[in-house]
Amino acid sequence: MSAISLHAIRPCLEGAIPAVMSTCSPDGTPNVAYISQVVYVDAGHVALSYQFFNKTRQNILSNPWASVLVLDPVTARFYRLHLHYQHTETAGPVFESMRAQLAGIASHTGMAGVFELRGADIYAVEHIDEVPGEGLDAPAPRPGLLHALRLCGERLAHCTALDSLLQTTLTALQEHLGIRHAMVLMLDPSAQRLYTVASCGYRTSGVGSEIQLGHGVIGVAAREQTPVRISHMTHAALYSHAIRTSLTEAHHAGAALPGMDIPYPGLAQPHSQIAVPLISAGHLLGVLFAESPLDLQFNFEDEDMLVAIAGQLGAAIDLLQAATDSPEVTSQASSAPQVSGSPLRIRHFAANDSVFINDDYLIKGVAGAIFWKLLRDNASQGRVDFSNRELRLDPMIRLPDVADNLEARLLLLQRRLQEHCPHVRIEKTGRGRFRLCLERPIVLEDMPA
Repeated sequence: MSAISLHAIRPCLEGAIPAVMSTCSPDGTPNVAYISQVVYVDAGHVALSYQFFNKTRQNILSNPWASVLVLDPVTARFYRLHLHYQHTETAGPVFESMRAQLAGIASHTGMAGVFELRGADIYAVEHIDEVPGEGLDAPAPRPGLLHALRLCGERLAHCTALDSLLQTTLTALQEHLGIRHAMVLMLDPSAQRLYTVASCGYRTSGVGSEIQLGHGVIGVAAREQTPVRISHMTHAALYSHAIRTSLTEAHHAGAALPGMDIPYPGLAQPHSQIAVPLISAGHLLGVLFAESPLDLQFNFEDEDMLVAIAGQLGAAIDLLQAATDSPEVTSQASSAPQVSGSPLRIRHFAANDSVFINDDYLIKGVAGAIFWKLLRDNASQGRVDFSNRELRLDPMIRLPDVADNLEARLLLLQRRLQEHCPHVRIEKTGRGRFRLCLERPIVLEDMPA
């Protein structure tokens, strides 16, 4: 058993400095080459990037033993990994995470478009040697990481509503982990898209902006249900943050509706990004995402911290979602406002449940269907009070059977109204209950598909 653990040398596996790999052909001829990535998989395995069918690749397929020289970028100490090739993965979490990181490395070194990951070669680590030589002293461990995690966890544990839970999470990242730019996105399973429900550090909130599953760092982390971390700026089309370009494919009639883009709130030139999936009871709920304008801002310890926080956040979202199934009035909203002023013209397009207020796009999809139900019931019956339960039972809203994220959709609608139509509000009146508040008269127009 190696005296040096793979975990102890994880700073060497961050990709800051290329590793050197040596292999040998069956006739004993050695070959030495640089390799772009040596990635930590678990305590006994690493993954190496397979990019070219070269001499190194030929040797490994015929003689599965190799050694890799890695360098700690801080202490300048070398370590030699003795490896045994196991298999190659061309899909899945390890492969996709490595492909994203490789895109960042390639862009950082001016090799974008040249590097292409063919596979992730999985190796068992048989032994690790420290190469004799002078090195620098190791830096002191980052202080207070567990305490920061504890503080974040304690703050999340006291949240009783989704709105406060998301805001508390982002505030905790800022105050305890120094993460200034972050957002939470929830999954729409039927549309296979993620939509922004909360953000911090940006000029605009971007609430309602969407990213397709599998696109960008966020989309890949969601699709593969694995953290994806990039330490250098990348312009690679698949992995640079995915700004929505069009939603017209969702329009069944094929006619584009103007003004339906909600600007993505991300940094214009991010140099570090990390996306962590929110998973509860085996179901993907969304993604916790952070980024920075500086290189090398998120290392493996930051990834471990965010995975732990995302685990608690996912469980809390699930718990709060389940709590709304048993409505209970715990508070009362403010009294109904007086309706006055010029009417608001509200149009609903049945093809994709998009809603426009005075020709300005508000929302679409399930959240749009919910809003339209509230408005119709108010216009026809004078209703202002509603419950989550009745929304779940309404077939016209078409909530998915699994992970419907109803609370997140209501929060999305609430925040879009706050930002773009303050004359219409949704206020919570208790657990699983809310009120529609109208300050101006409305005129409803249901547009045919």
